Amino acid sequence: MEISSTITETQPQKFALPVDSEHKATEFRLFSAAAPHMRTFHLSWVSFFACFVSTFAAPPLLPIIRDNLNLTATDIGNAGIASVSGAVFARIAMGTACDLFGPRLASSSLILLTAPAVYFTVIASSPVSFLLVRFFTGFSLASFVSTQFWMSSMFSAPVVGTANGVAAGWGNLGGGATQLIMPLVFAVIRDIGAVKYTAWRIAFFIPALFQTLAAFAILIFGQDLPDGNYQRLQKSGDKQKDQFSRVFYHGISNYRGWILALTYGYCFGVELTVDNIIAEYFYDRFNLKLHTAGIIAASFGLANLFSRPAGGMISDMMAKRFGMRGRLWALWTVQTLGGVFCIILGKVGSLGASIAVMLIFSVFVQAACGLTFGVVPFVSRRSLGVISGMTGGGGNVGAVLTQLIFFKGSKYSKETGITLMGVMIICCTLPILLIYFPQWGGMFCGPSSEKVATEEDYYLSEWSSKEKEKGLHEASLKFADNSKSERGRRVHSAAMSSSDATPTNV
Repeated sequence: MEISSTITETQPQKFALPVDSEHKATEFRLFSAAAPHMRTFHLSWVSFFACFVSTFAAPPLLPIIRDNLNLTATDIGNAGIASVSGAVFARIAMGTACDLFGPRLASSSLILLTAPAVYFTVIASSPVSFLLVRFFTGFSLASFVSTQFWMSSMFSAPVVGTANGVAAGWGNLGGGATQLIMPLVFAVIRDIGAVKYTAWRIAFFIPALFQTLAAFAILIFGQDLPDGNYQRLQKSGDKQKDQFSRVFYHGISNYRGWILALTYGYCFGVELTVDNIIAEYFYDRFNLKLHTAGIIAASFGLANLFSRPAGGMISDMMAKRFGMRGRLWALWTVQTLGGVFCIILGKVGSLGASIAVMLIFSVFVQAACGLTFGVVPFVSRRSLGVISGMTGGGGNVGAVLTQLIFFKGSKYSKETGITLMGVMIICCTLPILLIYFPQWGGMFCGPSSEKVATEEDYYLSEWSSKEKEKGLHEASLKFADNSKSERGRRVHSAAMSSSDATPTNV
């Protein structure tokens, strides 16, 4: 790992933060806005926050909207499903776009393309039009993939879990903030003099404008990689343009990505589901006022201020001591406990107990999201975007399936649906036990004893011999060297002494 300190010493003026051989920051300074690493962090979480506010602006106003548009319980359920289903394929596409064109263009383009749907909510006049605007607005949630891709491209292995967790967690805060923002904006507009059926429509201009401004901020101030944007780096020859078919193939053929997509469906997917139902659940079950139900519902999403970042930090801390195996154990444990508290939430019958259990449940389920993206950056170097997109898309698939099964129509009461959702979380978390990295091991097995099971062997297997002759694999080689920290303290020292004897790896 000597190359990391060498790069930092020889290029002190180029970056404000210490960097590794890929120029990824080896420190995460939350209150810095230094370009390019920390500026990218702040652009990514703010833009994702804006998309979350837009996507979930409707649920806190549903008691008003449903009366205005004559929405049935089935209409509301369908609209909730539509809001998270649009991003399923959009997230996979976004991952591929990040790999090929860079997160700056991919993210800003998506946010600008979906902003009109938020504006069009103002003229929704029927259940069908309401469903359509929620469907197309939901595409913006695919900006999550560019957020995670960006963080994984800007921050090194020892802090990548923290960077991913804080960026996504603070972005997800939009799901809670909108529960406070929209009722407040609605109330202000109504008090100024607008009738309530007009006030809710005018209120949607706020999230629409916020989303538009976020897209332009990314275009103007964003940067794809520590060394610059994709287009400039490709023109200068510092970055080779990759083939779509190869990037896509190595992503979808890696079984670890599919497992993480499934398990993410029952942490982030559950979070999306709860964002859609929780305000109405408290409003109807405990006969609360709209504003009071909104405040309680907001506390679920606002827990992302610390819960998802905590998941990323726990992942990094476990990796320092136990390596990748520590990341996997922490993810399984935290997400399973989230399922347990979800079951309890559906069983308790008093308002105070429901709020307390909901808060505990929110911390665990959101921390599991952060822990998931402590693992994702290491599944593939060449197809990072595709793996991120698959995992993120899995979150939306989980939300769609959960709402279809448990919260569409009147088959189950909401409290029964919440309990069954908890059982689903526990069951769908079990496949984490099957994830195995030959160079690091899995939850129950250590690393392979074969000499070929090294970081270089794992990441270079994504490149053909012809591609290696052209030098296309060099970025993966550097990443392999920097990811040796995933061996953990127990084997790191011994393993490094043998690997450092071959400096040709970098």
